[in-house]
Amino acid sequence: MKKIILYLVAAVLTGFGLLTLFLSASVIFDLFDIRSKEGNYVLFVVWSNFISSLLYLVAVYGLITSKKWTYKILGLSAIILTIAFIGFLFYIQSGGIHETKTVGAMVFRIALTVAFTLFAYFTINKKKKP
Repeated sequence: MKKIILYLVAAVLTGFGLLTLFLSASVIFDLFDIRSKEGNYVLFVVWSNFISSLLYLVAVYGLITSKKWTYKILGLSAIILTIAFIGFLFYIQSGGIHETKTVGAMVFRIALTVAFTLFAYFTINKKKKP
């Protein structure tokens, strides 16, 4: 049962990482004309999402192979996203043009990343030692 949960979480993290990679890369590199459809995106937020997507995919490998560093990779992603979110809040306060939905999306992404980090920590690093 524990393996099923592990693989389910890994599958969700893979899907989330690939979706984030596709969407952020599409905005950064203007693939499929997505940049014009995104509205008022904030480039440093998109870049933080892009970097996090790559970290998510590395973390999937660590999760499946039970590498102790997995939670550190996910924690780094959470830190990057949190710093970007704080910067984004300063950007909003200074009158920067943005999409309102980005605030909720960033809060959701940070919370989900922290949840993945805690899952990795408690399933890999807190296993009982023989």
